[in-house]
Amino acid sequence: MSDHALRLLREQPHLAELAAFPFNFDLARADHGEAVRLASGGPLEAVAGDDTGGTYFVCGDGSVLYADSEGSAGIIGNSVDEALEVLVGLPGWHDHLGLAPADGEEKIRAAVAETEEEIREYHEIDDERTELRAGLGLPERSSVELVGLLHAALLRTEPDFLLLNAEEGGAHALLDRHPRPPLWETVLARGRTDLTLLREGSAWDEVAGDRARRALALRAAQFDRREGDLPLLRHLLRHEAEASMTDELRLAAVLVGLHGQAEDLPLLYEVRETDFDTWCGLGGMPEPGADPAELRRWARDLDDSLFGTDPADEPLFTWTGLAHEQGLVELARAALIRRLDDIDFRAYCDARDGKAMEGRHACQLSPLVHEFEQMGDTFQALRAQRLHVPLQTRAWDRVSALLRLARLEREEGRLGAAIGTLSSLRDTLAEPDGGNGDGDSSLGHWQRTNLGAYIVEEHYAVARTAATDTALADEVRAVTVAAGELLARLSGTARANVERHLAGTTDIRTDTRTDIDADTDADPGAGVSAEPTPPQPSAG
Repeated sequence: MSDHALRLLREQPHLAELAAFPFNFDLARADHGEAVRLASGGPLEAVAGDDTGGTYFVCGDGSVLYADSEGSAGIIGNSVDEALEVLVGLPGWHDHLGLAPADGEEKIRAAVAETEEEIREYHEIDDERTELRAGLGLPERSSVELVGLLHAALLRTEPDFLLLNAEEGGAHALLDRHPRPPLWETVLARGRTDLTLLREGSAWDEVAGDRARRALALRAAQFDRREGDLPLLRHLLRHEAEASMTDELRLAAVLVGLHGQAEDLPLLYEVRETDFDTWCGLGGMPEPGADPAELRRWARDLDDSLFGTDPADEPLFTWTGLAHEQGLVELARAALIRRLDDIDFRAYCDARDGKAMEGRHACQLSPLVHEFEQMGDTFQALRAQRLHVPLQTRAWDRVSALLRLARLEREEGRLGAAIGTLSSLRDTLAEPDGGNGDGDSSLGHWQRTNLGAYIVEEHYAVARTAATDTALADEVRAVTVAAGELLARLSGTARANVERHLAGTTDIRTDTRTDIDADTDADPGAGVSAEPTPPQPSAG
């Protein structure tokens, strides 16, 4: 990873002029024109540009990322030196993005020669190329070698160098269109290796004792089923039960059950009785003494409805969750951002055409918010939640979604937006049907639920976080007053729990509260708790 050539260009104006013309690497054009960042949060420095509006960025590991003016981006070299080798050796490199070593030497040489002849109709490149290579100390490589370098670099773009619009969060398209392996194939690779080890009789405890490896091995067994796997499936099932109810526990039970062995019924029953969650999650399972055919039917029905044998049929969130669990965070993030971008674009098109968003896309938004939050990407979670809020028709769901939106805005430091969201939330509490007179009563007892407690706590949290922002002084006062009024409307027990949670973190002026719900014995909300660090309610 060398910046030798870049340093020489900055020190020697003549070489910089040659790089700018005819090879279109111009140090004076380093302003991209719009704010961009890597999805990974890694460093990014603009160092040059070209006459089409494209920009060359140096990433943290020295790789050079090129972003064009049309919203596409890709790695074109492992270092500035390598990128310049490509630019100088292939001055028509934009025309060769579709070439790959597999195309063969003859095709590559012919394509490059044709492009360079077209360039020579307008200006010379040969003497200039020789001079610039010598001045920068770049080796002379064949067009076939250079296409190989470019192709290998482009394939490294995702997931680590996914470029985003810094304001809106959408990802740039890939600069090239070379096929990549599907997400599941990359995620499942280690699981297949571990499944082979298990079948060979080795690493049983190492794989079974590691939650991430065990889950992947079970997924590998899902898509590669063999009669001799029953002993290792039993072993994995016993260990997975220690994690309580998971998708992989249900999968393990199904894979064991499909073998239809009567001696497995006690084991399956024992696993089901692990705790309440497993009892619910494995409901309908035949009990010990049942006909093995009944066990096989139960397993087959679950397999048909939840699993199957084609990894391409699994939901995206199966693979992003497993990727995240393996530590392949950027791989998961890139896939989730691409999915969110697709939904965002479809929502735009639907709104433009006066149509509602399709249900199959709408139902993915809440899981997207959850997945982004799991990996600590509040920015993308906020994008997804903004799309999710307008889709809520019931007042309860609308308030829950607005509450989650306000929290994400607060965590992202968008305090003015959070204050506005809480105002919309209070409007919904005041007028649940939105003035339509449709009799929406879903919020009838919000004061007696955890939702009411979370609403009050979020008001105080926003006020506390924004307290030092003098530009929001009036809004903070309004939110604080609103928080006190909402607190006063909570049921007695819920109000007391909130006050205990907020003690020492905010000034709750009990002398200004109205005395409501004094008779807590008659309160159906009595006993409802506000946890010290309550989970945010689901937006859907």
